Amino acid sequence: MKTDSKITSDLSAQIAKEIRDAIVDGRMIVDERLPSEAELASEFNVSRPTVREALKRLAAQSLIRTQRGAFGGAFVKRLSYEEAYGQHITTSTLLLSMNAVRFETACEARYTLERACAPMAAARRSPDHLATMRAEIHRQTQPGLSDESYCASDVTFHRALVDAADNPVLSYQLAGAVEAMQPLMNMITFTERSRETIVGFHTEIADAVEARDAEAADKKLEALAAYTLTLGQDAMEKRARRSE
Repeated sequence: MKTDSKITSDLSAQIAKEIRDAIVDGRMIVDERLPSEAELASEFNVSRPTVREALKRLAAQSLIRTQRGAFGGAFVKRLSYEEAYGQHITTSTLLLSMNAVRFETACEARYTLERACAPMAAARRSPDHLATMRAEIHRQTQPGLSDESYCASDVTFHRALVDAADNPVLSYQLAGAVEAMQPLMNMITFTERSRETIVGFHTEIADAVEARDAEAADKKLEALAAYTLTLGQDAMEKRARRSE
């Protein structure tokens, strides 16, 4: 039997879903004011605390914003790609960690998506994108750089490459591929990888992007993907032998 708190939670989730669906379907537009708590409580035949919980759920998803004052209330919020990155990365990380995705599968997906950006990055890259890539390459050569810092630099380098494609939809879609998959892949390969070798790949990729050579950028990413796959397979084989 459901407890009162469970019933309230279920109702608030249902109300939040109905309002979210209205926003997604375009029945409620950006900056449109939602009905008041009292009006929503009457419409859904629930208590105001239940409505308040539903609104908290929507705010947590960055779908609504609240405003105080005489003209205040809850309004449909314009969700930016930047704001959505965090949720997308968290979801991608949870999916990978909870569903035990094979290393080969993650590697294939991550580099297939990134290689799709290479031609656009070569054509559209800005001086800022190139500067970021070069800065991270330099950082990766520094002695004493921790594995955690190296991984963060690796992610920043590849995010700059993706962002150089100058397509916010692709940047959003690839946020999970780069920022969720890359750390997980690094956790498997860090004992086998050669930083010098990876820096070499990164330098060749940056050179190709700077030269606007889309074919070369794609080939270097393909080579990096093959190297990463080999590292992962070697690392997992060694772990399997140690566990025997």
